[in-house]
Amino acid sequence: MSAGHAGRAGRRLTASETDLAVVRQRAIVVGVALDDRVDLEGGLDELMLLTDTAGAEPVERISQRRDAPDPATYLGAGKLEELRELVEGLDIDLVVFDGELSPAQQRNLEKVLKVDVVDRVALILDIFALHARSREGMLQVELAQLRYRLPRLRGKGVQLSRLGGGIGTRGPGETQLEVDRRRILRRISKLEGDLRKLSGTRATQRKARRRSEHAEVALVGYTNAGKSTVLNRLTTADVLVEDRLFSTLDPTVRQLRLPGGETVALTDTVGFVHRLPHQLVQAFRSTLEQVAGADMLVHVLDGSTADPEAHMEAVQAVLREIGADTLPVLIAVNKIDRADDAVVTRLLRRYPGTVALSALTGEGLDGLVAAIAEQLRVGTTEVELSIPFDRGDIVAALHREGEVLSQVHHEGATLVWVRLSNAGLQRFAEFRVVQPR
Repeated sequence: MSAGHAGRAGRRLTASETDLAVVRQRAIVVGVALDDRVDLEGGLDELMLLTDTAGAEPVERISQRRDAPDPATYLGAGKLEELRELVEGLDIDLVVFDGELSPAQQRNLEKVLKVDVVDRVALILDIFALHARSREGMLQVELAQLRYRLPRLRGKGVQLSRLGGGIGTRGPGETQLEVDRRRILRRISKLEGDLRKLSGTRATQRKARRRSEHAEVALVGYTNAGKSTVLNRLTTADVLVEDRLFSTLDPTVRQLRLPGGETVALTDTVGFVHRLPHQLVQAFRSTLEQVAGADMLVHVLDGSTADPEAHMEAVQAVLREIGADTLPVLIAVNKIDRADDAVVTRLLRRYPGTVALSALTGEGLDGLVAAIAEQLRVGTTEVELSIPFDRGDIVAALHREGEVLSQVHHEGATLVWVRLSNAGLQRFAEFRVVQPR
């Protein structure tokens, strides 16, 4: 709530509480549907949650269906007047639009409403800025924000910030707008260079994991679907878990031991959302490459949400954009402890091979691990290897990188029956036992 509303509560606030009260803006969320098939109310539900996550208090919502946004104010004149009256009557500090506003629309709306106006893109960028922790994450968010703000720079244009006072310097100087634009472009260039270096480091790390022949499994899903909880339950990741959108931005990689004894690298990364801003997809491309480079994906789906199929399509849209839509996918319906049984049953029937679980209670986690192991077995080969007794390092490597089915000591060697990937077959080819024809 606003500072004024907090003061009317009757108790004197501490300095820290006063700061929090000032930050907690009162907001109205606004949705415009341009298609009859659009779930307008569902979109506003999500926008209110996004607004709350960003630190504002959504106190009201309004919506309108139109064939096209008004080019000047996005809303029609009547709806805009209704919004203006609500802003005044409810002591609103912020208006959040579910669509992407043009710079002109944003300026015109702020003139009419006399409060700050932001769109969905700016809101999500702000949430990312709140949750970025690593250096790479903060650089990625700053880059996305600058790319968003560049076309929205405001300046008087004709008012010159520097006029010449001598021969050769008279005449028009640079406007402050031009100076700001150049500074932003220089900063964008530097951020892109820094991120290229960090991306190179990440690529080196991926190559190192590839050399170890550990399969890579990436957890993907809609934000707040429970990916981090799944990672924490399956490994010792200790990743932050909050019931908020985008609480996890930076990728976390942990080792997961499968039932057959082989080890895989399990990765949790940023969650997706409907219409994830293109600026973020571009800025987080090096992080999202972690997903595109995986051997398989585990799509964690929130079974308790109102429309899980819509969340699934939003995730698939981002996967298509980063070139990861052709990877093998295992669907894991999470939160079955809170989901409607009929919804879970529908999802299991519609998507064969899907597993159901609750990362919170632990139910179904063993089935998820078994399904991951089974999926990774596709494309592997069972083979017999003869390992000399003095090559214990090879036996240990087989346990790490494949599924050892049996191990028997024989004359001068250990016979190991193991399931390996094609890359593993090549690596251990010299120890392969040639079966007689």
